[in-house]
Amino acid sequence: MNQQAMMRLKKMQKQMMEAQEKLENTVFKGTAGGGVVSVEVKGSHEVLSVSIDPEAVKDDLEMVQDMIVIAINDANKKIEAETQKTMGAFGGGLGLF
Repeated sequence: MNQQAMMRLKKMQKQMMEAQEKLENTVFKGTAGGGVVSVEVKGSHEVLSVSIDPEAVKDDLEMVQDMIVIAINDANKKIEAETQKTMGAFGGGLGLF
């Protein structure tokens, strides 16, 4: 591999690392039940907060628990989509991501 190709590769590696760091620090919001439950999850999959409409708890606790799971999964799907979009640009036609 020549020096110019090596420099391009190092530049792309640095850009990938910066993009990954940005993704990990981005906050994604997931919701369920039309906003009855909402969660905020960092791109690193760390759950930051859970918000629940107090009226929902009075009605059916099991349903609220299910909505929490749905909201977290919703946020995780958004993280995955953004990861594919961002990191896929680095894979180009190689199918790396």
